[in-house]
Amino acid sequence: MAKGPEVGEEAPEFELEGTDGSFRLSEHRGERIVLLFYPGDDTPVCTRQFCSYAEQSDDMGALEATVVGISQQDVASHTAFRDKHSIPVPLLADTDGAVGKAYGLTRPVLGTQRGVVIVDEAGKVAYRHEHTLGLDFQTVEDLQAALASLPAPA
Repeated sequence: MAKGPEVGEEAPEFELEGTDGSFRLSEHRGERIVLLFYPGDDTPVCTRQFCSYAEQSDDMGALEATVVGISQQDVASHTAFRDKHSIPVPLLADTDGAVGKAYGLTRPVLGTQRGVVIVDEAGKVAYRHEHTLGLDFQTVEDLQAALASLPAPA
């Protein structure tokens, strides 16, 4: 597993296509961004994870952050996954795994590792949580707590 940026370090810039069009990290400067890295569309744990977000879509929408999912499947796969499960967040296609690698969230052979990275308003990593085994995920409540634990915007 590659080492990614630690809390307090600059978040690597990226631009990816997704279910809501193109997403460039730097275009969201001034916002908190929650990057939800996940192994794959329609896999058992990922489906439970994103269905839990769909079931709590009002709470997801109330997070004071822009939330996106990132994995290595293409936009067509992400669109089918989103539509099938009413997923309330855009899903970004990191088809070559470069973004996952830049954030230290890839594993040889397995691809994208489950993890959450929160980028603050200044473009710095403010929070990161890696799921070692990938058998669990951060709930909406976990995301709310992580965001609440961060210093107030300047």
